[in-house]
Amino acid sequence: MRFTKYILFIALLALISCSEDFLDRSSSEDINTSTFYKTQDDAIAAINAAYNPLQRPKLYNLRIWTTDIMAGNSEVGANPSDSNDGVETKSLANFTTTTDNAGVLDLWRGPWPGILYCNIVLDRVPDIEMDADLQDRILGEAYFLRATYYFILVRLFGDVPLITEPYWGDDEASARPSRISKTLVYDQIIADYNKALELLPFRESYSGSDIGRASKGSAAGMLAKVFLTLGKSDKNWNRVVSLCDTVALWGYSLNPTYAANFSPDTENGVESLFEIQYMKGIEDDFWKDCNLSSWTTNYMGPRDSPLTTTGGGWNQPTQEFVDSYESGDLRKDVTVFYDGCPLFDGKEYSSNYAYKTGYNVRKFIVTKTYIPTTYNGSPLNFPVLRYADVLLMKAEALNELGLTDQAETPLNLVRDRAGLGPVKGLPQDEFRIKVLHERRMELAFEGDRWFDLIRVEDGQYGLDFLHSIGKTLASTKHLLLPIPLLDCDANPNLLPNNPGY
Repeated sequence: MRFTKYILFIALLALISCSEDFLDRSSSEDINTSTFYKTQDDAIAAINAAYNPLQRPKLYNLRIWTTDIMAGNSEVGANPSDSNDGVETKSLANFTTTTDNAGVLDLWRGPWPGILYCNIVLDRVPDIEMDADLQDRILGEAYFLRATYYFILVRLFGDVPLITEPYWGDDEASARPSRISKTLVYDQIIADYNKALELLPFRESYSGSDIGRASKGSAAGMLAKVFLTLGKSDKNWNRVVSLCDTVALWGYSLNPTYAANFSPDTENGVESLFEIQYMKGIEDDFWKDCNLSSWTTNYMGPRDSPLTTTGGGWNQPTQEFVDSYESGDLRKDVTVFYDGCPLFDGKEYSSNYAYKTGYNVRKFIVTKTYIPTTYNGSPLNFPVLRYADVLLMKAEALNELGLTDQAETPLNLVRDRAGLGPVKGLPQDEFRIKVLHERRMELAFEGDRWFDLIRVEDGQYGLDFLHSIGKTLASTKHLLLPIPLLDCDANPNLLPNNPGY
C-alpha cells in the first residue's frame, strides 16, 4: 500500500542521513528493508534515527519553545516588514487558531516519525544477535523516546491514535488509525517510561559521542513529570515525590550557576537529565528534516544588532514577564536582554533591537565565537529536563500532599541559586501559586510554561492567567489544539475534532 511504503521510505531516509554516530551522518547509501536490521551497527543506526525528530523545527528547534509565546511569556517579533512572518504563531498566541494553522500541523506531525522509528527498533532489534547490554540500552532508549513523543502529543491534542508497532504490509485500516482515549495513551506512556527505567543505564555509563543519550535519570524524571501532569490524587503526588527522590540519589544536582545550563561549554552537566543534542557548524537547510545544529540564536537573537551573526528577534519577552522577576533574581540577567543589562560578548544591548517589546531572549543566544559566519550553526543544546525542574516538581507534589513545610526545602534550593531569600510559612494555596511562579521564571522559554498553564485546575489556572494579561479570547477549547484539517481529510478516523474546532 502506498501509505505504508511511503512511511517506511521516510524512515529509511532518516536512517541513512542521520545515524552514524549520535549526531553525525552515515555514509551508507544502500540501506533497504532486506539488508538492514541485521547487525549491531544497524541497531545503533536505527536508534540514532529515533532521536532525530526531536531536533527538527516541528519540535524543539522551533515549535516547542514557541509555546511560551502562546503562554504569554513573549511575543512574536518576526520581521516588521513582512506581515506574514510568524502569522501561524501569532494566531496561536491570540487564540484565533483554526484547523489549517501551519504551526499546529508541525506540532501534530512532528512526533509521528519518531514514534515510527521507535516502533521499528522495538520490532527488529530484539532479533539481532548482538551485545546483550547494548541491546537492552537501545531498547530502553526506544521506549523512552516513544513515551516522550507521545507525551508531547497527548498534552497538546488530547485523544490521539496509539500505534505501538510498525506496519509492514498492506493493511488499509492500520494506515488510518482512530484516536483513542488519552487515558489509554497515558497508560502506554507510563508503561514505556517504566520499561525504559528498567533497561537504560545510568548517565555515568556514557562517554564520548554517546554522552546525552537517555539514561535511567531521564526516564525517572520524565515519569515524574507525567504524574505531575496527571496530578489530582495522593497516589500520583506520592509517585512524583518518590521519583524525584530517586533522581536525587543518582547524583544529579544544580549547577553552581544558572548560566551554566545554557552554555555550549557546560552542557550535559550535573543538572541535565535530558537535552536535545546539537552540533557546531552543521549548515543544513533549516527546513530539511536533519537539523544537527540549533537555530535558537538565529531566531531569538536581537534583530539588526552587532551582538550575533544573525538574529530574527523572533521571541520577545513581554513587559509583564520581565516585571515578574523578584528584585535581585540572578536569572533575569541570564534570561533577558534589556536596556542596561550586562554586556554580551563585550557589546551593549539596546531596546531598539526589539521593536515590539524592547526585550529579547538571552539564555539561548551564543556569541560569534560559536557562529562566526554562518546563520544556522549554533551548537547549543536545548534542555528538555533539568534537576531544577525535578526540585520544583517535588515541591509542588509535597505541597499538594499537605506537606508544605517539607516542600519549602526543594523550592528554596532553586531560589537560593537565583539569589533569592527562602520561602517560609506560606499556607498551601499561596505556596501553590509561589511554586508555579518559580517554575515560570526558572524554566522560562524552555517550553514548559504552556503545559503548566493547562494542567493546573484542569486549565482554569491558565485561563485565569491569560485573561489577566489581556488574552481574553482564550477559552476552554484552546486548552487543546485542533487536529489539522489536512490530516483529517486524509484520515476521517481522526474525527470528531477537539471540541470547538
